[in-house]
Amino acid sequence: MAMKENRKKSLILLLLMIFTLTLNAYEEKGVASWYGGKFHGRLTANGEIFNTHELTAAHKQLPFNSLVTVTNLSNGRTVCVRINDRGPFVDGRIIDLSYAAAVELDMVKTGTTPVLVSVENMEILQVTFNIQVGAYGNLENASAMKNHLESNGFSPKTQLNNRGITRILLTGIPEEETASYARKLEKIGINNFLIKQN
Repeated sequence: MAMKENRKKSLILLLLMIFTLTLNAYEEKGVASWYGGKFHGRLTANGEIFNTHELTAAHKQLPFNSLVTVTNLSNGRTVCVRINDRGPFVDGRIIDLSYAAAVELDMVKTGTTPVLVSVENMEILQVTFNIQVGAYGNLENASAMKNHLESNGFSPKTQLNNRGITRILLTGIPEEETASYARKLEKIGINNFLIKQN
């Protein structure tokens, strides 16, 4: 019961934030960093395949697909990026840019730089959920679970983290369909899974 109540509160706060940001200009100053390399080709938090050569970014709160202008306060250069990931998770940093965006801001060598982030356009967010079906250190086990899900009509995605753990995910599920997905998983013998809001 407490978990359901907390989920409702989180949802209300998220919707309020989206409503407020839609009505008002959003600006934020802080430190930007960039990421690429080993993350290229992996899943982003919204379920896309990360391409370090595209103009995208990770932000802790802004809705996915928000278009934001990032201004490098050290040299005045700007770039427009689309939010498709969550982060950065380092104190003091407000946005994590793709390599391509970092090139545009001339900050690849420094790694970080002070920036101004301002919202250009934000889509009204449909709250969706991911279901983590399993997390495996063994690739054969991960592959077996993926095949099991596919043979039962699901479209799972894999996500490899920097510790070598492969997660099997069902992504982009509307809130009203999570219960249905849970029942379908239980019918094929999968009882341990984690439902998480994007």
